[in-house]
Amino acid sequence: MKDILQIIALLLGFLACGSAVLSLHNQYWKESTDDDSVIITSDIFENLWMSCAIDSTGTSNCWNFQSMLALPGYIQACRALMIISIVLGTFGLVATLVGMQCSKIGGENYVMKDRIAGAGGVFFILQGLCTMIAASWYAFNITQEFFDPLYPGIKYEIGDGLYIGWSSATMALCGGSCLLCSCGIRSPEEKKHCTDSNFRSYSYQPQSRHMVQTVSATSNVPSSQYGLNVYV
Repeated sequence: MKDILQIIALLLGFLACGSAVLSLHNQYWKESTDDDSVIITSDIFENLWMSCAIDSTGTSNCWNFQSMLALPGYIQACRALMIISIVLGTFGLVATLVGMQCSKIGGENYVMKDRIAGAGGVFFILQGLCTMIAASWYAFNITQEFFDPLYPGIKYEIGDGLYIGWSSATMALCGGSCLLCSCGIRSPEEKKHCTDSNFRSYSYQPQSRHMVQTVSATSNVPSSQYGLNVYV
């Protein structure tokens, strides 16, 4: 059961990390809508890095945002959160590979491997939270501008990149939860390791106590019990 949970967590973490990268590079975080008072002759879509437009002939033109400091604060924060999310997901994948019970990486210290797997679960959960916050924050600004009747600019709708980000966050949270749940289950190898350790400690302690009792009993023998010939 523990191995199955860890394998599922590894697959979910891998898909979550890949989906986060795909979401970050997706150009359709928001796209223009026809339900707007502003008349536009082309379809406009943006992500965290660039803005693009497609005219009626199908010609696409994209331009990167020139100044990072000139961008709204939520876009800068979403950039940072998505990059941190991918880094955390990478750490989670490495920790999961090392901490899996069926993996030979990291030796056969199952207690230590269990702790490393738990750390991988924490990394996945943090990754999911970062991705969820970034996607939800960006979507909140889109909906806030869309439903504002006094907003003078172009109104946008939620794009495919945000849905990919939400899917990535969900898979990361599920993968991290599976890893943390697996830490509470003891595998047969761990049970055998604990049994051997307890047996060795139990076998050693009576022997040491017996030696101490023997030495103490010998030292308490009165010297008068020995004959004079002992010293000759």
